[in-house]
Amino acid sequence: MKKTDAIAMLLAGGQGTRLEALTRENAKPGVMFGGKYRIIDFSLSNCFHSEIYTVGVMTQYKPLLLNRYIGNGNAWALDKVNQGAYILPPYMRENHAEWYRGTADAVYQNFEFIKMYDPEYVVILSGDHIYQMNYHPMIEAAREKDADLMICVRRVPWEETFRFGIMNTDENFKITEFQEKPKEAKSNLASMGIYVFKWSVLKEALEKDHQNPESKNDFGHDVIPTLLEEQKRLYAFAFDGYWRDVGTVDSYYDANMDLLDTREDLDLTSDYLRVFSNNEHRDPHFVGEKADVYNSLIADGCYINGKVSRSILAHDVVIEEGAVVEDAILFGNVRVKSGSVIKRAIVADDVTVKPGEAVGNAEGKITLHVGGDQS
Repeated sequence: MKKTDAIAMLLAGGQGTRLEALTRENAKPGVMFGGKYRIIDFSLSNCFHSEIYTVGVMTQYKPLLLNRYIGNGNAWALDKVNQGAYILPPYMRENHAEWYRGTADAVYQNFEFIKMYDPEYVVILSGDHIYQMNYHPMIEAAREKDADLMICVRRVPWEETFRFGIMNTDENFKITEFQEKPKEAKSNLASMGIYVFKWSVLKEALEKDHQNPESKNDFGHDVIPTLLEEQKRLYAFAFDGYWRDVGTVDSYYDANMDLLDTREDLDLTSDYLRVFSNNEHRDPHFVGEKADVYNSLIADGCYINGKVSRSILAHDVVIEEGAVVEDAILFGNVRVKSGSVIKRAIVADDVTVKPGEAVGNAEGKITLHVGGDQS
């Protein structure tokens, strides 16, 4: 196979324990977002807009639903000749099989896949972030600077720096220091977990990392600090668009609610960076004469006869007359019976909210309702 300019390796094996019941039966990148999308749709759509049509998707935790959803990548127009989205789970090697031990190990275990394409650059992505981005300018910047590694960054509030890999740079944006989740940060320039590696540099770095028994096999904790010690050419690439790590119930809720605001930096149907999804064909939604719907996203197959305000409803949700849904996210096939009230809550798939039942509250912590007792 001829040499390729760039391919993407998409990390999609995360369990997402902080999302609690939302990831009980599904990997974090496969969780619903905005009523009709899944979190992984963003990275896959970004690849299409960046003309990166070869994407290795590394799955691990609860992969069945995600594997079926991605298929060969045709929903994101990635299914070109000898290209496409490829599911890459851990598999038997020589005389043993093992789970991916870290982000770097996941890529290392799939070297044979990368070698098939022999790319100039390998773009490492996470499948659990909400953002719209064309990676092509970042790849071109890496080429212009002859960077061994280009890291996409954005400024974050100082009080949140402990959650990220933090970089110091010189006046040319060359990285001089990297702090992984520091207690006391020297900068607020945070890594977004988007890396553009020279394939030759990535190969050598991960082979060394694999042979180090002390390594946690993680890009931020091990690989990047080692490259800096070796005085490799590491540069930062600034991104100023919308970006959220939806790792907690609260951040996931907030990102969904951002869709209901008028924002220029988060437009999933824009011509330039439209987000695609692989949805089944369903009947249109229906809003009854007695329904009251305000500032909400209603997916296909919904049947609304009650009040819905500032909420997001996934497919086939039924809101009966006299029911109230406010500031809420409802997953697929939820039934909200007459007289029930849902406020500031996330309701999981296939849950029935009983007549007169109250879920959530107007203030305070977001309620995650999975049926039975509230959690």
